[in-house]
Amino acid sequence: MFLFKSITRRIIFLHVVAILITSVFMPVALYLLLRSAADDLQHRALRENAGLIASHLSLEANGRIALDLPPELVALFSESYGRYVYSVANASGRVLYSSLHSGKAVFENSAGGRTPEYLETKHRGAILSGVSIPFDIGTAKVFVQIAQDPEHRDVLVDDIVRDFFSRVGWITIPILLSLLVIDVSIFRGALSPLLMASEMAEKIGPERTDVRLPLDAMPKEVRPLVQTINEALDRLERGFMLQREFTGDAAHELRTPLSILQARIDTIPDKPIAKELSRDIARMKRVVSQLLDIAELEAFKVGPEEIADLKAVCVEAAGFVAPLAVAEGKQILLEAPETPVPVNGNAEVLFRAVRNIAENAIRHTPKGGTVTIAVRPEGQVSIADEGPGIPDAERKQIFQRFWRKDRRGSAGAGLGLSIVKRIMDAHRGEIVTGNRREGGCVFTLKLPARPLSARGAARNEEAGGPLPAAVEDFTLGQGDKA
Repeated sequence: MFLFKSITRRIIFLHVVAILITSVFMPVALYLLLRSAADDLQHRALRENAGLIASHLSLEANGRIALDLPPELVALFSESYGRYVYSVANASGRVLYSSLHSGKAVFENSAGGRTPEYLETKHRGAILSGVSIPFDIGTAKVFVQIAQDPEHRDVLVDDIVRDFFSRVGWITIPILLSLLVIDVSIFRGALSPLLMASEMAEKIGPERTDVRLPLDAMPKEVRPLVQTINEALDRLERGFMLQREFTGDAAHELRTPLSILQARIDTIPDKPIAKELSRDIARMKRVVSQLLDIAELEAFKVGPEEIADLKAVCVEAAGFVAPLAVAEGKQILLEAPETPVPVNGNAEVLFRAVRNIAENAIRHTPKGGTVTIAVRPEGQVSIADEGPGIPDAERKQIFQRFWRKDRRGSAGAGLGLSIVKRIMDAHRGEIVTGNRREGGCVFTLKLPARPLSARGAARNEEAGGPLPAAVEDFTLGQGDKA
């Protein structure tokens, strides 16, 4: 796009181009203005000379119009002098006086109107330009015609020089403003690679550590800085990868010891103690599973072509958490439309988000209560519990990793909601929290809605299994409801 890699050379080159353009524009503009000024001054001089002739006209008692020019004016308007020529005609067009040897009017084709007429005519091979002006001399009307040979503008040159600054000086202001606009455009064009790099840098984050600033498009002066930034980003990416690998490896390594520990606990004769230990092991397994989710979600991205059926996702999640609800004496109520609810997203990852919030809702719902999962056609799902709700001061803190409070008990490590937040960010979605009037908290997940193709619907239905016959009131609870 640019001829030079150096930003300094770009600016100098573009300035030279701007100066060349200005050097062409300035003479043209000055020529047009000077020509206009010369024409105005010529017209003014012609009108003044016509008025001078008219001032020496008089109406005699016998009705004759007399012209009494002083000697210096006779010389000025003589044909031999060649500067000005004049003629005076009455209202009927008869020539009364003329400085031409032929005695004719200067402009024989004059219309004789009520306003000054600026005309041109040929005389002795030269083109004369002048004016025809009506005057009232007493009760009589006459037309005074004055013409000038444009080759004799010596006096006009003095007038133009005298009036130059008042007539032409103002053009410097718009020219300087134009140069300012050109300079701004030049600098924006020269710095456009830096602006592009700045926009790319805004997109770099923990989820986009692979983005690098384009080195080839950068000016020579800032290439070392850009290269250093890219090297720093490389180090950061390696640090993120090591952190993710450590989290994933540690979680994987913990799975085997926990399974062995669970097997040994099952052999303990004291069943109450074994049950308590098994509950602790289950909590540890949940933390390990969440750590694996975190490690995977750090690099997770949702493609624009991915489509999931939110209804099928919620049906699967409700079925997954139903045993937990039954074990704790609680119920799961699923409300969903009869048709699929397509959204832009990954069904497996969205399942984790709904499952995490549903499990969290079950923990905070009292025994005998109900957790409601409501799917909306516009691509939203709300999970409501019957617990104590969330204070306004804690609305933002609950999505931070490892944040816990007494109301959440010791069952979790404070990772579930942070995982949901990361999933929604990856889907360009939104989480809205609120409290119910009758008590309890509501989490609403809002996702970008997308039309679901027949193939996509079949794939999601196959992944989620057969749907219940009455999805609008699908209840999982104790006894026969389970």
